[in-house]
Amino acid sequence: MSRRQIKVLFVCMGNLCRSPMAEGVFRGQVAQAGLDGLIAIDSAGTHDYHVGEPPDPRAQQAAGRRGYDLSLLRGRQVARADLSEFDYVLAMDATNLRALERLCPSQHAHKLKLFMEFGANVALREVPDPYYGGEQGFERVLDMVEEASQGLLAHLRGLIR
Repeated sequence: MSRRQIKVLFVCMGNLCRSPMAEGVFRGQVAQAGLDGLIAIDSAGTHDYHVGEPPDPRAQQAAGRRGYDLSLLRGRQVARADLSEFDYVLAMDATNLRALERLCPSQHAHKLKLFMEFGANVALREVPDPYYGGEQGFERVLDMVEEASQGLLAHLRGLIR
């Protein structure tokens, strides 16, 4: 008996830094857990600023140092259809969560969450945008994304079994 894939979409503003980093990290963790066929992963932005572009070079470099390859990812804008297709639509911050709530039909509102809800530190609710900061901002985002990805993976494992 085949199981239905669980689909996860990570969302930030431009799909340039945070959401592609989350996609790459979570993809790596899912593959390492041997669950690639059971969990589909994508990322998008609430705005169309970087459609078709690769992730920010600084995000790619920081992720690459930890073994995550973001080079094949390309920016895209979240579409209304994503809200019905994906089981989890995880925003990096409250501003993007509100943008998703405005776009989302009410029957799919339960799919919208802040990504950091899956993190262990309840005080950290949002993943900060590292775009205007230095290299350490990208490292901090990776730390947060790795931790929340572990929590998300543990949650999804409970659903798969």
